[in-house]
Amino acid sequence: LYTSGTTGAPKGVVRPTAGHLVALNWTMKNIYNVVPGDVFWAASDVGWVVGHSYICYAPLIHGNTTVVFEGKPVGTPDATTFWRVIAEHDVRSFFTAPTAFRAIKRQDSKGESIKNFDMSRLRALYLAGERADPDTIEWAQEVMGVPVYDHWWQTETGFTIAGNPAGIEAMPVKIGSPTVAMPGYDVQILDEGGHQMPVGELGAIAVKLPLPPGTLPTLWNASDRFIKSYLTTFPGYYETGDAGMIDEDGYLYIMARTDDVINVAGHRLSTGGMEEVLASHPDVAECAVIGVSDELKGQLPLGFLCLNDGCTRTAEQVVAEVITLVREKIGPVAAFKLACVVDRLPKTRSGKILRATMVSIADGKAYKAPATIDDPAVLDEVRLALQKLGYAQP
Repeated sequence: LYTSGTTGAPKGVVRPTAGHLVALNWTMKNIYNVVPGDVFWAASDVGWVVGHSYICYAPLIHGNTTVVFEGKPVGTPDATTFWRVIAEHDVRSFFTAPTAFRAIKRQDSKGESIKNFDMSRLRALYLAGERADPDTIEWAQEVMGVPVYDHWWQTETGFTIAGNPAGIEAMPVKIGSPTVAMPGYDVQILDEGGHQMPVGELGAIAVKLPLPPGTLPTLWNASDRFIKSYLTTFPGYYETGDAGMIDEDGYLYIMARTDDVINVAGHRLSTGGMEEVLASHPDVAECAVIGVSDELKGQLPLGFLCLNDGCTRTAEQVVAEVITLVREKIGPVAAFKLACVVDRLPKTRSGKILRATMVSIADGKAYKAPATIDDPAVLDEVRLALQKLGYAQP
């Protein structure tokens, strides 16, 4: 199965059949809290890892009815699509990407439409595929009235690295954290030299070898690339490519892709932390922060904002307010002064924002649009927005 490939060069992940089925079968009760006979719905594309693992193999090996859904959370026909499917099919456990909920929230910001559907059978919502910002989680909790569990994993692993074992005993939810490492994963935070970081400090997330059953043994026809991509940076560890920290209770926080940690005048800052602040603004439906080159400070953060439908404020007003917000919540050290409003963000078809491509456009570097991009025309919209700020010069 090929990774969604935000790098533009997808990698073919090999899956060991027996280990994969053992691991997936275990997760259905212990993580997703369903028993054989329950209806399980993963609203994803069957071509992505969530589709392979949780539309197809896991529910069926465990004896669950699985929902195969074609469409989007809005526009097919409207923002009630998810609620209708859950009500009509008695879905017990629902799994999708935060992007889907941001789209629904953008069109129905108060969540009024859910009141027309019987959601009483639903036990929980599970989010994965990208960072789940606290604002989206809180909105989903309030509107749906069920626990919302963020969890974190990758195409390479095939199932949860860090999650909340709700089917064994639900742990307290800390919004912003996918909770703790699941059995088989020894997750550690490392500095550039491969040494463990202190509690609460940002570093590279790595998993001590060996990896558990079901995770990738190699890449298809590319064993050298497998070793170089995952096992070389930190000998004895699998390199996830994500950056984050672990708190005093052992809860993991995924803050950004390692490439998205930016260096502003010697300070290592997480773009994810800034996105969290931007997303908390009531008019912001979705956002992304990238680091652009700056002669004086090395890099500067630049924010892209998508506003809620029906927002009556001007783009200039919202931009001014989010700049103040970042200064208040993160501090002047973030040097956050650049932001622009766009209609949409460039994403892969699985909902991942193409931040590395946006950085290349901003810095005027050559780039290759990933084969998995949902709509290449969005890149031109991003370029125009950046040019108004003096970036993306040809």
